[in-house]
Amino acid sequence: MKPAPLMNRRQFLGQASCAGVSSIPLLNTLLNLRLAEGIAEASSPQPGSYRALVCLFLAGGNDSFNMLVPREPSAYATYLASRSNLALTDAQLVNIQPEGLPPFAVHGGMPEVATLFDNGNAAFVANVGTLIEPVFTRAEVEQSLKRLPLGLYSHSDQIEQWQTGVPHSRSGIGWGGRLADLIHHINSVPTVPMQISLDGGNVWQTGETVAEYAITPQGAVNLSNYNTAYEANQSVRNALSAAVDSQLAQDYSNLLAQTFNSRKKQAMDAYDIFATATAPDLPAGVTFPNTYVGQRLAMVAKTIQGHNHARLQARRQTFFIQWGGWDHHSEVLAGQAAMLPQVSAAIGAFYSALVAMGMQDKVTLFTASDFGRTLTSNSRGSDHAWGSNQLIVGGDVAGKRIYGQYPSLVVNPDSGPTVNDLDTGRGRFIPTTSCDSLFAELALWLGANRSDLPLILPNIGNFYNTSQSAWPIGMFKPDLG
Repeated sequence: MKPAPLMNRRQFLGQASCAGVSSIPLLNTLLNLRLAEGIAEASSPQPGSYRALVCLFLAGGNDSFNMLVPREPSAYATYLASRSNLALTDAQLVNIQPEGLPPFAVHGGMPEVATLFDNGNAAFVANVGTLIEPVFTRAEVEQSLKRLPLGLYSHSDQIEQWQTGVPHSRSGIGWGGRLADLIHHINSVPTVPMQISLDGGNVWQTGETVAEYAITPQGAVNLSNYNTAYEANQSVRNALSAAVDSQLAQDYSNLLAQTFNSRKKQAMDAYDIFATATAPDLPAGVTFPNTYVGQRLAMVAKTIQGHNHARLQARRQTFFIQWGGWDHHSEVLAGQAAMLPQVSAAIGAFYSALVAMGMQDKVTLFTASDFGRTLTSNSRGSDHAWGSNQLIVGGDVAGKRIYGQYPSLVVNPDSGPTVNDLDTGRGRFIPTTSCDSLFAELALWLGANRSDLPLILPNIGNFYNTSQSAWPIGMFKPDLG
């Protein structure tokens, strides 16, 4: 008997884009096959071009329906009724006017974001969340008519899924890492990885063959100061050593992971290159707030400024920042009043730095979080939910728009007929835009081929036809192609 013919890569990808990849081993097989074949010409940017993607992860689940609020009178009245004591008053909001929509507002502590939005340099993606396949109604959830993400309201599961793009299975490989596996060859100096983390090890930047380069807000970590154990009265040295440990101690379950020692050698080789490239000061007049996010975005700006240094020559980079403390089961109003202004001020300073460097069209920043939160109050806070609103900032962004479908904020009663099909209870909204669509848009902008999207996002075929020329969401300026 003749053996059955082997399925080629084109057939594999055809299956993946039509039905979604149902197992991580198959996804890894496809990715390794793609790597073995080499990267298509279309992935390579024009000589000298540069792009960077910055992920600002608000860990804990940001209450984003107080970050983006409808202002059309009837919609705002519904917001007030549903949010009850969690609602923001007129005085606590900054109005914005998105193109083609009724008026909206952002949280009053975010004036810099409002200005970026009004100037066309920022946009929102409304009600985005983890999905395996499209879900349209509360009945489909309650009657298990559709496949739902694992651990839907779990912090650990949803953080992982936002970073992996794999809501149907648990994985230690991120969609940013899979993207880097495919395009990191674009950078001519492989010693310094294209993925740079300001907050240590993370899943988003971990790939089959690549991992992040962990730095601190002060820059690269010099291993000459590394100590293997805690030392009393050596807080700076201990902090630097912890950053090194985070960089070196990776999950080695993937097939092509390097050994600990080779990672340590890579870090030592990369230090001198990175430190030299990021040594120059930022342009005069650029000032960052001395806050958690401000310090980190300042270091990202310095790295972007040094990308073209002769010893670095980076043409594609990703950056990861994670700021925790957004799990506001109580005192959500006070918590956001303290934290959202720090996010807004840091992003405003970051965009000003990009303009000063002439790099605003080369960088896109996006926010992410575990999930949205309940629209209704638990008396002093809000609880875990599903769909959320996320911010996109960059000169290439077709700004002053809200992409996706901002849901009706009507909340279903505890009993009786459904009045809002998207509300699964207490204002837990079914996402109307999938994370896959958002991530695919960002991956295409950074340099991925449409044909490779199923390798990066195994369920993308359930939301987007990769053979079409249109973008999944369309949030970038149309002349980008």
